[in-house]
Amino acid sequence: MSPTQQDPLHHPARDARLLALVRDAFLPPLGDAFAASVARYDDVLFDRAERAGGSQLLFLDGMRELRRRREEIVARFRARLGQAWEALEAGEPPSAEASLASQSTGLSLVAEHELESRLAVRNLASVMLRDCKAVLSRLDRRLGWIAGALQLDADRNPIGPEHIGVAVHEAFATCDLAPEVRLVLIKLCERDLAPAVAKLYEGLDQRLVREGVLPGAPAGPRPAPAAPRPERMAENAAAAAAGSYAGGYGGGWEEPAGGEDYSPAWAARFMQRWQDTRGAMQQHGFDGSAGEAPPPGGAALLDALHQLLQQSRGARGDVAQGAGGVPGGQADQRPLSHREMLSVLSLLQATPSPTLSAAISDDQESLSQRLKSEVLANARQLGVDPSSTRLDPKDEDAIDLVGMLFDVLLDERDLEGRPRELIGRLVVPFVKVALLDRRMFVQKTHPARRLLNALAEACEGNQGESAAERSLLAKVEEIIERLVTEFNENLAIFMTLEEEFRDFLEQHRRRVEVTERRAAEIQRGQERLEMARRRAEFEVASRLEDRALPQAVAEFLRNPWQHHITLALLREGEVGDTFTEALELADGILEEVDEAQRHIVGKPWLQNWQPGLRQVFASIGLHGDAADAAIGALHDTLQAVADARPELEKPLPELPEVALPQAAPVERNPVELVAGTDTLDFDHADAERIRGLPIGTWLDFIDKDGRVQPGKLTWVSPISSRLLFVNRRGVRFCVASPEELAVMVRMGRLRMHVADDGDAFDNAMQGVIERLDAVAPQQSATLH
Repeated sequence: MSPTQQDPLHHPARDARLLALVRDAFLPPLGDAFAASVARYDDVLFDRAERAGGSQLLFLDGMRELRRRREEIVARFRARLGQAWEALEAGEPPSAEASLASQSTGLSLVAEHELESRLAVRNLASVMLRDCKAVLSRLDRRLGWIAGALQLDADRNPIGPEHIGVAVHEAFATCDLAPEVRLVLIKLCERDLAPAVAKLYEGLDQRLVREGVLPGAPAGPRPAPAAPRPERMAENAAAAAAGSYAGGYGGGWEEPAGGEDYSPAWAARFMQRWQDTRGAMQQHGFDGSAGEAPPPGGAALLDALHQLLQQSRGARGDVAQGAGGVPGGQADQRPLSHREMLSVLSLLQATPSPTLSAAISDDQESLSQRLKSEVLANARQLGVDPSSTRLDPKDEDAIDLVGMLFDVLLDERDLEGRPRELIGRLVVPFVKVALLDRRMFVQKTHPARRLLNALAEACEGNQGESAAERSLLAKVEEIIERLVTEFNENLAIFMTLEEEFRDFLEQHRRRVEVTERRAAEIQRGQERLEMARRRAEFEVASRLEDRALPQAVAEFLRNPWQHHITLALLREGEVGDTFTEALELADGILEEVDEAQRHIVGKPWLQNWQPGLRQVFASIGLHGDAADAAIGALHDTLQAVADARPELEKPLPELPEVALPQAAPVERNPVELVAGTDTLDFDHADAERIRGLPIGTWLDFIDKDGRVQPGKLTWVSPISSRLLFVNRRGVRFCVASPEELAVMVRMGRLRMHVADDGDAFDNAMQGVIERLDAVAPQQSATLH
């Protein structure tokens, strides 16, 4: 082993030479790359100003500020990274999260623009981390090793993306920039620095390997993914040239290379149940005796769904539709052709019928039944004889699946009023998609289902109660209106609209995250306030208990002094000088009260406590002569007690009304909780599981009417261990202890969130399968 190579079984001491090598190889080039980028940004801001409309002056001001403080910006960037590196060399690698939050002090809340800036640099860090994940995991080990076998991670690696994000944030922190200009600059840094940082990481990793630092860990970039099959590339090119997806509903099927796209959870479960029950997959080329479900997707999945639809159709009272919607089509009736079906659906798409709109609003009516009736009724407008036509079985399957999918989506998601109406307008376009490309049902990346997922996310629980929500609903309406107006048979429009809407939705999510953080900050402040109030009340009560105090002294302790120590606890905590001095002041005054009650004569009352008393009265807004008058009243009262002349006691003068911040209002329809954990009936195992939930976990809260509202765990109190949950808008709606939540679990009012990564389409399809199974007698046993 060479002298520089390390034995993984023995921890080395800090290697100053290698640390200096890493510092010189990384920090100066990164600082130079940042400086070169910032030097170009004034031109970028000038270009943005030309098309910024009403914000033009903000970008021009930002351009001038950037030119004026360019050197300071670069210096602050270098200094922050230098400080982080020095902490590593001292054996105490700093936390990026703590560094970013270190500017928050006292009672002040972080401004919204500051939160947005922090979110932007966190996003910058996440982009770099995603692109360099493999090499960073190696650098964490190697860098930690030469620093003395320290454990480094994303938060504590001083040259990692998180600390680079902190440096970018602090570089612009002192600049007088409009929030939108600051966010543009951070986004530009993300674009410009990410490639440079990736190259620096790779070079540094290889350099450390050459120096013999943990040579057993691999170095070098990850292997490139395998190239697509030539036939797949040819098919994609042909589809793109045609402006549509290849393969109509009645056409062929080919599994894509990305198997996970064709394996949603509901499909895997359904195919397993189907194989276990039917044993009929051999006709599709699968060995039913193997005991494993065939790959979900392809013709096998659609054929199995077709059989399940046929079995359940009779039980649902839903037989094949004949002329004019009359059940039981005759043998001499021909099925509507593919072209006729699309034409009828285009008519319904352009001019939705009142009966279909009513069915969307009525959660008791089957959309699939209504759709089939509407299709056959509107076929007259094409000159088709209704007495001689019926639905093709595969077309009927498409209508059934889409109709039931939207039934489940509208019933089980929080979609009421305007959001329900907007999502309902998508029914007819999605039936057309099902006729044109049946891959929509199994391909997670299909643009139609991606658009539906995004629109459902935007609409769920959105009643337009805030400006942001109303803006989001307006965008949803615009997207749906364009889809209904422009969609003919070219599925490319779904991709265009989905990309546009995702960009808009991402901005909305950022604002929701700001709201979440604000809710956590408010709750943290409220808990600190509650704790301070309780401690202040205890200190007052302990001094008033079993004591006969003059009225002025008792009022002093209950009002200005209690308010003063509450503020002291909030600002400095129990170890602060202000709180300690305030306790000494109260105890000193009470000692003088005891002396007065022993009728000691000639004592200069309160002489030693004048500065402390002025400080207390100043905290409630009493200064100068007013404070002197209040102190005088306390002095005269003590003198009257000492002289045994109670009639000479003086009350405190009228004091200003002071009030500490009140508890933040809870979102309407709050979750009902039962307090008093000592009397609650709950499973301690449930409470422990809840106590261990990671931040970001979603739970389903179920009200008395069975309605479900998802809640995201945003913050856990270090004071009370209570958990803060916010709704999809980032607004607080539940703060509860693990024990209270465990009671809700036992009552059936709380469960793990049933959604699968927010995929409304997949969850709705799972609901469709369950509904079909429930009404098909031969399939009901497979649910358990």
